[in-house]
Amino acid sequence: MLNTVILAVSAMIGISLLLNLWRFMIGPHILDRVIALDTMYINAIALIVILGIFMGSPLYYDGALFIAMLGFVSTSAVCKFILRGDIIE
Repeated sequence: MLNTVILAVSAMIGISLLLNLWRFMIGPHILDRVIALDTMYINAIALIVILGIFMGSPLYYDGALFIAMLGFVSTSAVCKFILRGDIIE
């Protein structure tokens, strides 16, 4: 039963990743693209956590935490670049 639920949730998250990729490609503004990338890494984290549950290995959780930290820093850097035009002052 758990394997069926994990497969269904993975398919749903995969569909949401494809929709985020579509928004990233045709987003009319840069802010749409930033939000699409932000939600893409959140969905990637969810997929990695689900894979960790499926495999039963805690190593995947460390990878998801690493991606979360990189995603936060990269989103902050892109937003700072959009506001000021420079990342390092």
